[in-house]
Amino acid sequence: MEITDESLARFFGILLPHLNELQRRVAVGAMADVLGPGNNTRVATATQMSRNTIIKAVSEVRDGIEPTSRLRAIGGGDKPLIEKQPGLLLALDELVHPSTRGNPMSYLRWTSKSTRHLAAELQRQGFKVSADTVARILKSLGYSLQAPQKGKEGTNHPDRDLQFEYLNSQVASHAEDSQPVISVDTKKKELVGEFSNGGTEYHLAGEPTKVNVHDFVDQELGRAVPYGVYDVTNNEGWVSVGDSGDTASFVAQAIRLWWHQMGKQRFPDAKRLLVTADAGGSNGYRVRAYKVELAKLARELGLEITVCHYPPGTSKWNKIEHKMFSFISMNWRGRPLVSYRTIVELISGTTTSKGLQIKAMRDQGYYPTVVKISDAELSSLPIVRH
Repeated sequence: MEITDESLARFFGILLPHLNELQRRVAVGAMADVLGPGNNTRVATATQMSRNTIIKAVSEVRDGIEPTSRLRAIGGGDKPLIEKQPGLLLALDELVHPSTRGNPMSYLRWTSKSTRHLAAELQRQGFKVSADTVARILKSLGYSLQAPQKGKEGTNHPDRDLQFEYLNSQVASHAEDSQPVISVDTKKKELVGEFSNGGTEYHLAGEPTKVNVHDFVDQELGRAVPYGVYDVTNNEGWVSVGDSGDTASFVAQAIRLWWHQMGKQRFPDAKRLLVTADAGGSNGYRVRAYKVELAKLARELGLEITVCHYPPGTSKWNKIEHKMFSFISMNWRGRPLVSYRTIVELISGTTTSKGLQIKAMRDQGYYPTVVKISDAELSSLPIVRH
């Protein structure tokens, strides 16, 4: 009677769970031997064992394996390398432990801590170890590949909580009085042209978008300078995409455009405007030109403009960063920003499940980067400090 593959698999499925390691090897070896040459693969498939194991089992059966009660102990086999080479574990831990970073005696001080480099250094110390073994030992020690994580915000001022409480009180006061509150900032400048943009998007297999090999600035297209204005109470935003300098006059123009395009319709009875911004950059608290431009804007719009800067080192608390800019980055990831029109359309097409709406426009104005404001001009501004 011919034994089918299905019958063979069913036979071993019933038998093998009741046998120990040695008995299983005898059973599969005997069956493969009985079935004859060319059936090792069938037995391997039926038992889910490797073909090499079946061949070894057949050889043992033919050689006359002796009945015995001896089995390989649990965990038996060759000793781990860290037992065969005392000191290996300590040597590796010292190489990767944070306290050894910058150690002038370390050969890895100026090299990458890859497993290949670590293995080479251990070999230099007299150990016999491969890069794969180093990776396994590191895993057993609790190490894993990790990128640096942004978490340090600089010096923590003793009045930091009071600073944020004051800023929050200003926002609450304006919002309760139905007065506009905006968060402003400059997004990262972007190369315009056929350049790689971080991220991925779907394409047919083997047909990725081709971009330039090198990221040299296109002299005609230059860099895009996106400046954003985020309406905190209405979850709406405006982005002016410039190609000139990131200056105070460019910032003021972006706020002006937001007001005429979006803000005035939302706040027809507005008397005050609160601007929250980072402490540095074109809208920094030390930038004289920024104060001059906002004073001009206040007169032009007939609004009392209040500016609250986030304390140094806390720019990520700025609402526009995680309420608007992050979603713009996700929307255009993996897509080359080949033109200013592409940038404007991708920004304008950014939405979220919570209803974020953004309008964008290219600002082709020229904004000189060196504008000096005299002490006399600064002192003449109608500024009242907090």
